[in-house]
Amino acid sequence: MKKLLASAVFAGGLYAFAGAAYADCGTVSIAEMNWASAGVAANVDKIILEKGYGCSVELVTGDTMPTFTSMNEKGQPDMAPEFWVNAVRTPLDKAAAEGRLVIAAEILADGAVEGWWIPKFLADAHPDIKTVQQALQHPDLFPAPEDKSKGAVTNCPAGWNCQVSTANLYKALGAKDKNFELVDTGSAAGLDGSIANAFEKKTGWLGYYWAPTAILGKYEMVKLSFDVQHDKADWDACTAVPDCPNPKVNSYPTSQAYTVVTKKFADKAGVAMDYIKARKWGNATVNGILAWQTDNQGTNEDAAKHFLETMPEVWTKWVSADVAEKVKASL
Repeated sequence: MKKLLASAVFAGGLYAFAGAAYADCGTVSIAEMNWASAGVAANVDKIILEKGYGCSVELVTGDTMPTFTSMNEKGQPDMAPEFWVNAVRTPLDKAAAEGRLVIAAEILADGAVEGWWIPKFLADAHPDIKTVQQALQHPDLFPAPEDKSKGAVTNCPAGWNCQVSTANLYKALGAKDKNFELVDTGSAAGLDGSIANAFEKKTGWLGYYWAPTAILGKYEMVKLSFDVQHDKADWDACTAVPDCPNPKVNSYPTSQAYTVVTKKFADKAGVAMDYIKARKWGNATVNGILAWQTDNQGTNEDAAKHFLETMPEVWTKWVSADVAEKVKASL
């Protein structure tokens, strides 16, 4: 390897630059978030950066808020491949302006959809339920798991930014006074399991979910309106702020998920940064990967390899021809 690099340097030109850039990539820490699409993205990045660019990649457990805080304050991890920016838009913009973080590709090319959903079979049976407020008039249709006399609004796991917004909207809507509990699902698997269970038993379910996901590919759900326009100023000042004292009813914004990297990594990554700026995929692609992962009980690494093996027409556009060949040879 040393001889090859030395030859490239003597040869000069592009090859010398590329060899140096690849070597400079060094060790990279990537946040493997605990939801499926982000977990698979982290593993795709690991394979491409290691096999295509010669980086040494360490995956670290990540969550939206803790990962942002750590990247902003400590410069670690180096990268969050799928970072949903709505919850931290103001401090993220500040960190980018002050040169601590760099916002790279919008990884979800179609954007992402967030909101409160009900099963389509229930929406079909109750066509009068079009809004969250109308759903909250029927606690009997959405029985709480521990107390069937009450309705349930199903929340996100702790550490997810959607747990904050869901709790504030639950409060703003006066859901407790309408005989609804806010149910903590405990984990991503718990949240998914609550939806699967509702479809299995043909019972009502009301709560937060998002796309692209395998669950919304597998189970037909209908997103309800909050009957108000999205108020960005109030969202940033209150809806997305933990324990906001006086939240108002608000609609979820059109959600954007970007790759965020530390400035230090962006400066040293060389041509690998070109990949990170180019890498994005559509919801149909992601839903297909996640459905395969669910059906085959695959790990995030399994799903990443499946994507790289079966969809070269997508990912080879993100890298140079020589990098693509290196990645293909490693599979």
